[in-house]
Amino acid sequence: MGLGALFITAVGLSMDAFAVAICKGLSVRTVKLKHMLITGLWFGGFQALMPLIGYLLGRNFKDAIERFDHWIAFLLLGIIGINMIRESFSCAECGEHNDRFDVKTMFPLAIATSIDALAVGVSFAFLGVEITPAVTFIGCITLLLSALGVKLGNVFGARYKSRAELAGGIILILMGAKILLEHLGILG
Repeated sequence: MGLGALFITAVGLSMDAFAVAICKGLSVRTVKLKHMLITGLWFGGFQALMPLIGYLLGRNFKDAIERFDHWIAFLLLGIIGINMIRESFSCAECGEHNDRFDVKTMFPLAIATSIDALAVGVSFAFLGVEITPAVTFIGCITLLLSALGVKLGNVFGARYKSRAELAGGIILILMGAKILLEHLGILG
């Protein structure tokens, strides 16, 4: 996986975290740098940790399913992408607008926004992606976009939440299709 494809994957994965970060920005009257850093570190950290865990799990099963690993990657990314697109059209608001940034609040949000990355990590194992630079890159991109999301949410409100989820879903579906088409020899 090249740097461009990894960047696109990282942005796609970070869209759930970005959308939730927008909601966190909506929840506070005045955004401080610490709000942005706390959100970015929680979401970026878990977005890096989950694909690493998925990679380690997937590596154990790689030999058993190597003949159809590209289909698994395609299906996992497609399912995640479709779910993100579906969520982008739901009427759910940002919830109760919890303005806390403590462990009790941020831990479940970090897990919820990074579950998709676990499946991507499994795909990385099947594709032979170098995991250390990949998870570092994904974590950094998510940290930056989440911190930005807090600020944007505070300034602009929830206007961009559904668009971010829609864009993330489309990106992941396209990445899954690219993986499949490359393996089938249709794309060079």
